[in-house]
Amino acid sequence: MSEPRPSDRHDAPDPDDTFEEIVDEATQRDPDLAVIEAGSRTLRAHSGQPQGEAVPARPADPETDKALRAVEQELAGRWGETKLEPSVTRIAALMDVLGEPQRAYPSIHITGTNGKTSTARMIEALLNAFELRTGRYTSPHVQSITERISLDGSPIEPERFIETYEDIKPYVEMVDAQQPYRLSFFEVLTGMAYAAFADAPVDVAVVEVGMGGTWDATNVIDSTVAVVTPISLDHTDRLGTTPAEIAGEKAGVIKQGATVILAQQPVDAAQVMLKKAVEVDATVAREGMEFGVTSREIAVGGQLLTLRGLGGEYTEIFLPLYGAHQAHNAAVALSAVEAFFGIGAEQARSLDIDAIRKAFASVLSPGRLEVVRSSPTVVLDAAHNPAGAKAAADGITEAFSFSRLIGVVGTSGDKDVRGLLEAFEPIFAEIVVTQNSTARAMDVDELAAIAVEVFGDDRVQVEPRLDDALEAAITLAEEEDEYAGAGVLVTGSVITVGEARLLLGRG
Repeated sequence: MSEPRPSDRHDAPDPDDTFEEIVDEATQRDPDLAVIEAGSRTLRAHSGQPQGEAVPARPADPETDKALRAVEQELAGRWGETKLEPSVTRIAALMDVLGEPQRAYPSIHITGTNGKTSTARMIEALLNAFELRTGRYTSPHVQSITERISLDGSPIEPERFIETYEDIKPYVEMVDAQQPYRLSFFEVLTGMAYAAFADAPVDVAVVEVGMGGTWDATNVIDSTVAVVTPISLDHTDRLGTTPAEIAGEKAGVIKQGATVILAQQPVDAAQVMLKKAVEVDATVAREGMEFGVTSREIAVGGQLLTLRGLGGEYTEIFLPLYGAHQAHNAAVALSAVEAFFGIGAEQARSLDIDAIRKAFASVLSPGRLEVVRSSPTVVLDAAHNPAGAKAAADGITEAFSFSRLIGVVGTSGDKDVRGLLEAFEPIFAEIVVTQNSTARAMDVDELAAIAVEVFGDDRVQVEPRLDDALEAAITLAEEEDEYAGAGVLVTGSVITVGEARLLLGRG
């Protein structure tokens, strides 16, 4: 862990001195600490059961499906997730009339730019392995709105989702009547999650922010552990145009006396986070210093890891996910769970290695370098900003030996589309640009114009409909015998990936 908190010392230094020492250490660390060249090994040792159904289908019962669609329609009539009035006033008012359900259980709060959902799923699996009942709240969903609220590793049942909505609806309407703006889509879902967790009841909640931190609707919890995944540029119109400005918003999840698990960060973002930690007397554990990835090798269906946690080293961890970024997410998740159990600060011990192995071997992360078809291989990845695209490109290059890779890309209009395309340009032989069915989707002709500038006209194909785009990409991958090892990567947006998943029969 980091230096003891000033209050733990007999001769406490000035907080500013502590801050400068921590910044100096963070600046000097090796950003590529202990990640080895990927080898080739086949290992599925200590494999546990996969997490519950990751992406549920529509309810089989027609009446339940009808009731769920009615709830979805009512929620859709509220402000969407991209329209914000930065304040926790409304959600705090809802929590008040509901009896503060979010205070009925301890919580782990996750912010950052990329890797939040995968990290949340890993934390959830680890806690489940130690027989704790969990609630997990993540966003956005890949296919079903019920994915956002999970109990014990599985999405909440549609009937329970509907019941929770109906239970809190009168209180939502009461708050709506008292506030200048009605509660948003995300605020109501957050209220539903906190209420469902209290009703279950859960032993611990794993909560991913929607956007930012300080004024995010989730930020009415008093989390004992704050997790910060890698920060990069995204939502710059709302959060800031530099990593430091974005970190300033995200630092709002760090509460008085909490433990902060800090993934590798740009130095300016790390400085902001560390300064905030000193201000609120929080303990900091930094990737590359107090914890990290010691070794990593390719394995069939994923990778084999040795992780250094807060309480020691954990060897032969099989993670059924691809990419170096997922290994780093695993190190962050492990340290967050150790911190939750008091390891590193109050106790000097390791967690049970067999439980850790089984938990990681069970992790699913839909839409994150997920293989959904073979012959040719079709992979889905929800990368929607340049940093995510770079991680996905590196991961697919490392884990797959495609002779030729075709990209299917549909993005949202409010993203750094050029940066995303430039990250994928080195690995795509050709790109099929398309658009998903939502209003947020970038117009396919606008996307094509940018793609031509990045890839050149002869490498770009335009298909306005996603189903046609998938068919075109698969045809390109199959068209010549010499490209028998060709593959397809569908990316650019969680929504695009979710719709592709349905079209490819995974819904």
